Amino acid sequence: MVSKLHYISQGHSPAEQLRNIQRALDAGCDWIQLRWKNVPAQEVEQVAIAIRALCEPYRAKLIINDFPDVAHAVDAHGVHLGLTDMSVAVARQIVGPDKIIGGTANTLEDILQRVDEQCTYVGLGPFRFTTTKEKLSPILGLEGYHAIMHQLRSRAISIPIIAIGGLQQEDLPALLKTGVHGIAVSGLITQSAEKETLVTNLKALLDEEQIQV
Repeated sequence: MVSKLHYISQGHSPAEQLRNIQRALDAGCDWIQLRWKNVPAQEVEQVAIAIRALCEPYRAKLIINDFPDVAHAVDAHGVHLGLTDMSVAVARQIVGPDKIIGGTANTLEDILQRVDEQCTYVGLGPFRFTTTKEKLSPILGLEGYHAIMHQLRSRAISIPIIAIGGLQQEDLPALLKTGVHGIAVSGLITQSAEKETLVTNLKALLDEEQIQV
């Protein structure tokens, strides 16, 4: 089961990554994606080992961004791949047949590719501009999600779509009406002074019936 709320980690050091993830777990997040860019795989692996231990008491899933070898080494629940990362087929050989593989998408064509590659879920975005990610793809906005989700339904494609990119709590009611499965957020949770309240509110919104239009 793919969670409806994904927390994408932030931090420029191991200590920051661990602290931010611990706080997200304490607030109620049960799906953690370790995202640590421009760092050697060996360093990511050392942090991932510690984060795997943090996630276990919460029964939270750990997804490693970009590093299938690290995901395999630490026995993470899965890996998330960008459009220019290693192919899903090669990553599947590394992590194994039962692990989660998520894939980034920006267009309908990207999603169709991810479906053909047999990804577990698709992270579709960005919703709006965000400073969290370098080399940002074209912004979709609410209309972009409506158009893409409509085209997926017309093709009877039901892969879980996770919206991502600069999302705020007030965006959810309209966004969920497009039929997306859930959301991935980073700064929204990391920078919140009331993380537990925020996560509780996000989960309540996500658990409400989604209306497809």
